[in-house]
Amino acid sequence: MNILCLDQFGELGGAQRCLLDLLPAMAALNWSVHLAAPAGPLAEHAAALGATVDPIRCGPYSSGSKTLADMARFAAEAPRLAREIRGLVSRYSADLIYVNGPRLLPAVALAGSGAPRVLFHSHSLLDGLALRLAGRSLARRRAAVVASCRFVAAPLASYCAGRAIRVVYNGVRQMPLTTRARDGEFRIGVIGRISPEKGQADFLRAARILQSNTPPCRFMVCGAPLFSSPAALRYRADLDALTAGLPVEFAGWTEDVESVLAALDLVVVPSAPVDATPRVILEAFAAGVPVVAFASGGIPEIVQHGVTGFLVEERSPKALAIAIQDLLRQPHRLREAAANARAKARTEFSLERYRAEMIEAITATATCAG
Repeated sequence: MNILCLDQFGELGGAQRCLLDLLPAMAALNWSVHLAAPAGPLAEHAAALGATVDPIRCGPYSSGSKTLADMARFAAEAPRLAREIRGLVSRYSADLIYVNGPRLLPAVALAGSGAPRVLFHSHSLLDGLALRLAGRSLARRRAAVVASCRFVAAPLASYCAGRAIRVVYNGVRQMPLTTRARDGEFRIGVIGRISPEKGQADFLRAARILQSNTPPCRFMVCGAPLFSSPAALRYRADLDALTAGLPVEFAGWTEDVESVLAALDLVVVPSAPVDATPRVILEAFAAGVPVVAFASGGIPEIVQHGVTGFLVEERSPKALAIAIQDLLRQPHRLREAAANARAKARTEFSLERYRAEMIEAITATATCAG
């Protein structure tokens, strides 16, 4: 099978790492994979895994809700992108177009109807004009849809004309179980792209409350603004003002999440209501590090409160701090949840399960008539 993968970003966010996770499974089936994406780490990693790589220019666009300027760029870029996609389909005799993000969907719709079949992998919640634009593009191509969780799938259902949306939860590789040598302090961290939807500001506000009410703690913010978003860059600067007097380390971006997790006693996921199922939760599960998260978006689909992690229903720094404080005083609950979560990571959230379900979805799409 010849698969043309399209991605709107060149950097390595969660969606891009999910795509890279699939490439070895495709190679094992002797499929030919061709990636079109902006220059960057994604293209470099994909080439190292045997994919043919072509540059494609998309955006930049603002993160989150789209502005009028974004819409104007969409309209101006779509015909050019459609021509490029048609050329790539012809060059590689593509049997399927795998679209790994919504911003290229309008160009895929303009590129033609019928063959090859289209599969859209939706990793994040779409709403407003972005949802309508993506939805109409899906309807025009009668595209198959895979969603990362039910929360992400729900808004797309009305555009699929009765076609079922597959929900495939992400999977992660197993990690060595490491127990950090205690030095009298709890190390608490948040890991991920620095963006308002990831909630680092709420984490730091909760950290300030914790400093005066709990055993000694140190805090870590691991990540960086991605995807050329000015809003994320401004948000990163705002975080500095929240750290005054706090023992906080900004660790920057790293692909070695395993070493970061090995240095933490607790992972906090203070996501906004629009977030889906952050990959870092599953990575913490695999590493045996307990998780406390806001009950936001798709997170309750993967975290069972009190069993595999802990959910905070009220989305406020105070509620988050109270929940963490309570758990730090009952470390046995953290240990039990971490052990349960690690067992789940080996089965329900394994990389092998993710690959098998995605390969099944791709095969079914490529072989579907009409």
